[in-house]
Amino acid sequence: MQLTGADIICECLIEQGVDTVFGYPGGAALNTYDALYKYSDKIKHILTAHEQGASHAADGYARATGKTGVVITTSGPGATNIVTGIATANIDSIPLVAITGNVTTDQLGRDSFQEVDIVDIVKPITKASFLVEKVEDLAPTLRKAFAIAQEGRKGPVLVDVPKDITANKAEFTPIEPTKPKIIKIKNPESIADVQELIKNSAQPLIYAGGGIISANASEEFIKFAELIDAPVCCSLMGLGCMPASHPLNMGNIGMHGGYETGMATSKCDLIIAVGARFSDRVAGDREKFGYQAKIVQIEIDEKEINKNVKVDKYVLGDVKDILTALTIGIDKQEHKEWIEIINNWKTQNAAKPTLGDGFFSAQDVFEALNEIKADTDIMVTDVGQHQMWAAQYNKAEVPRTFISSGGMGTMGFGMGASIGSQMAHPDKRIVLITGDGSFHMNLNELVTLKSYNLPVVVVVMNNSVLGMVRQWQKLFYDNRFSQTDPHRATDFVALANAFGVDSMRITSEDEVKPTLEKAFALNKPVVVECVISPDENVLPMIPPGKTVDDIITSM
Repeated sequence: MQLTGADIICECLIEQGVDTVFGYPGGAALNTYDALYKYSDKIKHILTAHEQGASHAADGYARATGKTGVVITTSGPGATNIVTGIATANIDSIPLVAITGNVTTDQLGRDSFQEVDIVDIVKPITKASFLVEKVEDLAPTLRKAFAIAQEGRKGPVLVDVPKDITANKAEFTPIEPTKPKIIKIKNPESIADVQELIKNSAQPLIYAGGGIISANASEEFIKFAELIDAPVCCSLMGLGCMPASHPLNMGNIGMHGGYETGMATSKCDLIIAVGARFSDRVAGDREKFGYQAKIVQIEIDEKEINKNVKVDKYVLGDVKDILTALTIGIDKQEHKEWIEIINNWKTQNAAKPTLGDGFFSAQDVFEALNEIKADTDIMVTDVGQHQMWAAQYNKAEVPRTFISSGGMGTMGFGMGASIGSQMAHPDKRIVLITGDGSFHMNLNELVTLKSYNLPVVVVVMNNSVLGMVRQWQKLFYDNRFSQTDPHRATDFVALANAFGVDSMRITSEDEVKPTLEKAFALNKPVVVECVISPDENVLPMIPPGKTVDDIITSM
């Protein structure tokens, strides 16, 4: 059948199983938006306040479901406004397809109104980017984009569609979506070598990353960890791959991980990294990280092998298949004494929060939330001290229930990601943990929460400063608080009300749980401001480039 390019975009989205997209209209995308009007019974479009919010929403939708998120924008600033969202998805390996409009093909390269070469701009931060120059190429390109986004190490793909391509017509024939290529284990001979290392290990440690969740391999991972009886520490992206309550789960690892996970890394004799990339926030001193141990890396992306930390053995392929293969032909291991040693470390060098008079601690907020929310509810975070407190105190029991910008550390990520998560799971409650600094970045998306009546509980940890940067200024810049005490007079309660959103304020410990319970009971968008101390720090902390020997537990 003959269809316009705009109709072909909608047909391809439906063909790929897409029922929700996020975006913002504009001149170069008008044909596409006209088609979305016709297809509104099959494709729900969420209009955000800003294109960056739409890109983060598509990202949050993908993280919460495992499906490919979709963002649609116009040309020029509409396209460049999603660059941060694309970069955020890229470094965290999140499947995303961005469809941008552009000027007509005869105007390309002429510095036309709202023209930008978005295809080249995003090349370093996408798996692929395409400019469609013929309407006949549109459907094959979109299908290719969706396939690439989900193949191997997942990530974002951009398709730039000039306005005349969306108006021109071509023959369209629906086809079955391409299934992601099966990634076979590339070096199966290494399985036996890794099993031998496991058998000979007295003090193994598993370093679990986001690749486990991306591969939907949590069930296989738990079976593997239980079989070899190895304690597990999680990267920020790996939180939720194993229930926080599981006796083998020792919590998060890295700069703001527990003393026990830092000590375990320095005392183990075998480290098995599963779907993790040894980022600088985990392996501060890469030369000394696990230097006393044999290191194994289980990874789908060959470029990650030996990139940050030199490993002794590696297995390349799909995490789910590798974990299954590793459990075949190996007897149940037992490391009771080693696990007891790590648990004992939990009681040593415990971080001591420093609070000003009359303030309650961040931990109080998370302990209350752990009691109120269901295990399947989703916690989304922005970036800063509140993010690290969430990693330390939130009890993630189920995969895809802790959503945070890991590698990019994008302040302002949380509002959009909350919108996407809530659209993905209307039956779940979404809690956004943000700080006053991050909240100021994208608070305009409150209008989106209200417009669609999304029952997101926005918890603003307001310490009136840019807390994480200020903490570094305390430690490394002799208390020179340059531009981290902005003296803003924002009244978050009044602000929320101006958007038509309910709001509450917590100023004392005895108000924490009752107020949060009330917020949850509203079942509509609500902002809860928690007034906390500007001097409360995220501890423990391993300074950048250092090891657990340099850990800071009090300030």
